[in-house]
Amino acid sequence: MKLRSTHALGAGLLTVALAAGAGWAVQANANDVTSDNPPARDAAVRAIDGYQLIKLPNANVPNFQRRTVSCPAGKRAIGGGAEAQGTASVLNGSFPTDDGTGWVGIGHQPGYSSVGISVYVICANA
Repeated sequence: MKLRSTHALGAGLLTVALAAGAGWAVQANANDVTSDNPPARDAAVRAIDGYQLIKLPNANVPNFQRRTVSCPAGKRAIGGGAEAQGTASVLNGSFPTDDGTGWVGIGHQPGYSSVGISVYVICANA
């Protein structure tokens, strides 16, 4: 179990490092924006084989109910996140699925029976 946690942390750090590196590279050439030099997001997409961002839009669910978004077949989660929406809402968890192919978000909204939860996963070729 600890190995999986370390793997998820490592994948998250890799994603941040790759995205930050791509951002720095494009920022250095910010005055040279041509069709051969697209924006930073496109540079990050090219740096990660099979990069795909999948969003599960906000939906109200009962407090503490998990919402899960999955990568397409053949891809693995390399990062992700979740957001709890509502008055004083609390995000209780944002983590990869046990099999590493998706992302889970869970939260609650004190004083209410439901909470708005949105989840996203960053996928790459396995």
